Amino acid sequence: MVHPSPKKEFQVAVVGGGVCGLACAIALHRAGVPVRLFEAAAKFGEIGAGLGVGPNAVRALDKMGLLDAILKKVNPAELKARSFSFYEGLSDNHEAFFTYPTLPEDKAIGIHRAVFLDALVDVLDSSIAYFNKRCTSITESPTKPQRLVIHFQDGTTHEADVVLGADGVKSSVRNFIVDGPDRRLAFSHTVAYRGLIPWSQLEAAGFKIDVSDHPVCITGPSKHFILFPIKDGAVINVVAFSARYDIPIGVGEVNEKAQWVEAVSKNVLFKEYEGWGPDVEALLKCMPDKPGKWSIHVVHPPLESYAKGRIALLGDAAHAMLPHMGAGAGQGIEDAYFLSRLLSHPETNTDNIEAVLQVYSRIRQPRAQMVWEGSRYAGRVYDMHGPSEPTAEGIRKDLTDMYHPVWHHDMEADVERAIASLRDSGAFTGSSQ
Repeated sequence: MVHPSPKKEFQVAVVGGGVCGLACAIALHRAGVPVRLFEAAAKFGEIGAGLGVGPNAVRALDKMGLLDAILKKVNPAELKARSFSFYEGLSDNHEAFFTYPTLPEDKAIGIHRAVFLDALVDVLDSSIAYFNKRCTSITESPTKPQRLVIHFQDGTTHEADVVLGADGVKSSVRNFIVDGPDRRLAFSHTVAYRGLIPWSQLEAAGFKIDVSDHPVCITGPSKHFILFPIKDGAVINVVAFSARYDIPIGVGEVNEKAQWVEAVSKNVLFKEYEGWGPDVEALLKCMPDKPGKWSIHVVHPPLESYAKGRIALLGDAAHAMLPHMGAGAGQGIEDAYFLSRLLSHPETNTDNIEAVLQVYSRIRQPRAQMVWEGSRYAGRVYDMHGPSEPTAEGIRKDLTDMYHPVWHHDMEADVERAIASLRDSGAFTGSSQ
């Protein structure tokens, strides 16, 4: 493993070793920014099943030099433009009523979360990673002005100039961005049942909808299914959603100590989707005997800022969202790219770090919140609660151009805008450190 020579006098600590924390730490390290990564668990690991990586996230991974590592773990041919087809869920013939159009450059990939994480771990310099380090608090250094001290559950501490919180929806670092007791954590009143099913098993069970090479959405009232292929089409990632729209997001207490992921009987699924068409019945028969039930929580109300002083948030810690656009991880990847570009910029130094993090927040917060709102909107459309009538024609109308602002966003323009803002404010003066 090549150890790049440090190009910065300041030190960065990344709290959280999930997808976006790892990506950010690797990119900073490669750019010569001294960085340490602290993971609460005993080793790197992701819970969950498939992960959709959309076109903008693919481009960000490529710019960070991480895409090739991921493609080594899968068939590179899986990186391709993928149409997204919609089918009626309750009808006997599951009529296809819409296919979302894609452009040749809209390359995306479906991959198991654990495989994605393994690809990043393979290119991580292991000397910068520390485990069993659960952040409990952050304080100012008593001896070194402007430095921060991270306190861990095991009694140890670490000093850094910058702390980046990539510690997920239950983020501890978020406590130091948000004033007061409001954790900005809410139950979405949406649950998801997840499973992985071999495509051959689905075919043998009489499942007729072709999902072997592109994602599919099966729609119904207040419920829908998302299916997409992984492992070169050999395995289908299945997510069955059920939502309540009579209770607004944010209403009700959040119990952070409760199990947000639990195994349930397959009979729960048969009851939940009773009356749906034959393909859904075949699909449910193929689900694991104890599918995982996920109670989906989100960051809500939205944070006004992702940064405070020398602390900043990225990924789910900043903007955990509903998964209905397959863009939550992608937004974390965009955050990681943006932060790595700004913190490694030749003009970033210990004197202007706070200004740099504020510009990161000012540009990334509206972008990520737009995707947050779009994800909520998409779920309503799939569940026949969109603005148009609850029919195939209404859903078609509501889906038009829905993914365009997510997939076709100019991240380089954002970076240039950030640099221009820092120059206008005097934080960047045109000379490197």
